Amino acid sequence: MSNPAQPRRNEKLRQLLIDLAIMTGIGVVLALIGPFGSFADPIGVRLVVWLGFAYIGYAVYSPIDGLARRLAPQLDLPEWGLQVAGCMIASVPMAVAVYLLPRIPGPIVLPNLTWAVTHYFYVLMVGGIITLLFAILPRSRAVQLQAAPVARNATGTAPSGSASASFLDRLPPELGSDLLALEMEDHYVRAHTALGSDLVLMRMRDAVAEVGDLEGAQVHRSWWVARGAVADVKREGRNVRLVLENGLEAPVSRANVTPLKDAGWF
Repeated sequence: MSNPAQPRRNEKLRQLLIDLAIMTGIGVVLALIGPFGSFADPIGVRLVVWLGFAYIGYAVYSPIDGLARRLAPQLDLPEWGLQVAGCMIASVPMAVAVYLLPRIPGPIVLPNLTWAVTHYFYVLMVGGIITLLFAILPRSRAVQLQAAPVARNATGTAPSGSASASFLDRLPPELGSDLLALEMEDHYVRAHTALGSDLVLMRMRDAVAEVGDLEGAQVHRSWWVARGAVADVKREGRNVRLVLENGLEAPVSRANVTPLKDAGWF
């Protein structure tokens, strides 16, 4: 029996290898150019230093986008705000690495505060570009690999019932067809059914479009919920969460509270 998780693991490994190949290319190009006064160093030293910067930068900055997507619905904060905060935090160890790596194994002299702050903001600027790239490129890649088009009839419109069927066809048969919710998780959408859950590599907006024939609503940027799956509503101050019949809790963005209330969801 085939393992349904194997294709997903293979795809993650493929993306990792592609990312590392890209970072290797960037490191080699920078080593050949020798920016920031490094051209005076031997080519071997430049390769070690700039490839080291590239790999360390990938390790430090690439997780920020996924963490921001995962934490945003839990904290009810915008993703971009968490990405900015994550980039500012990650730039601290990256700035230390950028300062120390070219000076090893020689003597380490601590810089003055003005130089250190300026150095940090240069690193933050480059790190912000890396974070932006990893927030954009994997999304487009996910669409190209997995977002299969909905079947259309001769008039160019989706036939009745095809949207939900198209999405459910992506799920393992053992999960059934009772779709409760969709949850954005990194570059994937986690489909929750009455029998379990599974990940699908696609954008949330495309998944919502494919389940358009089912009665439900996107209650948060990271959640779509089937109306019939709501068993209860939790309120904690201004925060509202929908409790689903399987025990999951889906956050409701503040902008969606009034429309859902007017529509009779709670």
